[in-house]
Amino acid sequence: MLAREGGVRTYPEIGVPEAHHSCSHHRGDPVLIEKIAKISDYHAQQFAWLVEKMKSTREGEGTLLDHSILTYGAALGDPNVHDHIHLPTLIAGHAHGQLKPGRHIRYADGTPMSNLHMSLLNLAGVPTEKLGDSTGRLDNLTDLTSM
Repeated sequence: MLAREGGVRTYPEIGVPEAHHSCSHHRGDPVLIEKIAKISDYHAQQFAWLVEKMKSTREGEGTLLDHSILTYGAALGDPNVHDHIHLPTLIAGHAHGQLKPGRHIRYADGTPMSNLHMSLLNLAGVPTEKLGDSTGRLDNLTDLTSM
């Protein structure tokens, strides 16, 4: 977790001395929108650094990234209005060859995010049949040719 959605962390190192949360409630103000974009870009850079570090770290017959599942996203689609639909989420790692990378998958509107979390738990070896408001596991996450 890089930062809490409602966090008050500031980012003076990237020129944003205001709290993350207050910037997210931008009310259409272009200055605040630019600041929240800078924070989002900074977070994405930190995630990319972690992915590269894991990709370059040998572990057994592969890399740490080969044997892991990482998620990057947000709990709100539009934090200005606390909208929690259309949540873009990036999945990195291969889960010991189970995840098929390099794709964009869009699930039907109304698909609970907990379906993704439950599916990833199962891929990580944590058998889970129900999680929060989940309605089932997600299709198309795994590379069925390697299973």
